Amino acid sequence: METTDPPASLLCREVRDRRGRVYRVGESAADLTGRGRIWMAVLPWVGMTGVSCAAYVFVAAQNSSSEARRWDTGMLWPAVLWALSQMAVAHPAGRLRESGRLSARAAVTAGALGTLAGCLTLALAPGPAAARLASGVLCGAGAGLVHATCLTLPGKWYPERRGGPTGFVASGLAFGAVPLLPGLGSLGARADRPAVPALTGAAVCLVVAAAGRLLRDPPRNWWPPHADPLTVPADPVARRVREKNPPAVRQYAPEEAARTPALWLMWLCLLGAAGVTVLGLRLLTPYGRGLGQGDGIWYAVVAGGAVSAGAGALSDRLGRRAALSAACLLLGLAQFGVPLAGRTGSGPLLLGCAAATGLAGGAVLTLVTALAADHFGENHSAGVHGLLAVSWLLPVLAGSGTSAAAAAARDPHRAFLVAGCTALACAASALFLKAPGRPSARRIVPNPHPLGEEMA
Repeated sequence: METTDPPASLLCREVRDRRGRVYRVGESAADLTGRGRIWMAVLPWVGMTGVSCAAYVFVAAQNSSSEARRWDTGMLWPAVLWALSQMAVAHPAGRLRESGRLSARAAVTAGALGTLAGCLTLALAPGPAAARLASGVLCGAGAGLVHATCLTLPGKWYPERRGGPTGFVASGLAFGAVPLLPGLGSLGARADRPAVPALTGAAVCLVVAAAGRLLRDPPRNWWPPHADPLTVPADPVARRVREKNPPAVRQYAPEEAARTPALWLMWLCLLGAAGVTVLGLRLLTPYGRGLGQGDGIWYAVVAGGAVSAGAGALSDRLGRRAALSAACLLLGLAQFGVPLAGRTGSGPLLLGCAAATGLAGGAVLTLVTALAADHFGENHSAGVHGLLAVSWLLPVLAGSGTSAAAAAARDPHRAFLVAGCTALACAASALFLKAPGRPSARRIVPNPHPLGEEMA
């Protein structure tokens, strides 16, 4: 892993807390990289936004191409291959980064090149089968490299308050659609032209690769010098953040994290919330057309996803577990509101439910990513995120099947009710999350010899 090792003249030291966890203190981000650590949130956001923009054009090109070339398949195979490739890349890429064989800069640059190759293949491949296979695999692998790197990097540079920076970077998933919103109605027709995906891939490659060139990982166990990890902060806001989101008791490797109940509870929570979000997005479009909203649904969803960046900052003060439960609760209520909007013919209510779905879905991804680093430490956060990424992408696979989509479309009211109940179950399960190695409450041992009792 390419880290920002300090020069020999720069003094740093390692300290241990009462549980034995090691903190490396003394170096600031400016000392290590020559720039403020805010750049380690801005540059990953640029990477996430660029790759997301290419993904939206990729999906539009696939939809248009499947109609023009008559790809008669039971599933939207490019989307399936995209999700499978991203799932396959996330965990190995994280392990390679942690072992030092893949730097953050190399991972993001390779992801940008993979996106470019996938878009060029989609535009220039001689036949639909080759385009379907190559573009899905290449774009998915490129997105997996960028997502696994950019989502976890802010948590390493902001270990004392990672919620806000992580939420800001995750909001790039929604901001990637902003350049496409003005032409959303005719995007599919334009995306069928070979030049559109090719030019999009080239632009994204340049932007994402340029951002990736400046990315660095901090040294292992790094902690910012202004926040002493061994003492209670004097500032009341910083003290509340530390109390609500205490650092992990030690650094857990992915295989160690996989043996704890906390990881699998987070996995199930993210799986349920992602499934509800994907189902909501699939079924909201027909509702919007029926109520005359048209493309307004997607404007609302993108706006909600962009605002979800604030959920991470809010979790720093309220606590990650409480914020995660609240996000799942909001997601469930939004699903219950969609059938109500359909029965009453309320367009504003439907737009509000769409915005809440985008907001809550993005917030859950942010909070689970930050919570994993809170529970298992920063040194192996990329590998742990690779395990959680599977639960995030599995609903994409299920939602790509026409049989699954048709089953929900036959009875959308019941589908939304089931989705709402699933989100409420996720909200309840989030309340039971507990960091491994940390007692939930101080245990009081009764005095075996109370006052006034004579000792034998």
